Amino acid sequence: MTFANVGTLGVQPGKRDEVIEILTRPSSELAASGCLSYEVGVSDDHPETVFVTELWVSPDAHRASLQLDSVKASIAEAMPLLSGEFGGFQFEVVGSPLR
Repeated sequence: MTFANVGTLGVQPGKRDEVIEILTRPSSELAASGCLSYEVGVSDDHPETVFVTELWVSPDAHRASLQLDSVKASIAEAMPLLSGEFGGFQFEVVGSPLR
């Protein structure tokens, strides 16, 4: 079953684009580690929030990705730009009308 991780990241005022740049850098390591989809989004209604939707082959693949040097480096780079407000949820995908 596919694992979904959906979250929100609060960003410091004026830092949203910098966080987006960090999160959207191409990464072949993510695909190799079991990431099926990693989408970053914004909403005009929430200018200091970045939205992230991830699909993984399993919860274990997601957890293991957090140990990748490139992921650790991206997290370290983004952390000073974040406000500390985080939200989200995780779930097992049970189906889709598209597949």
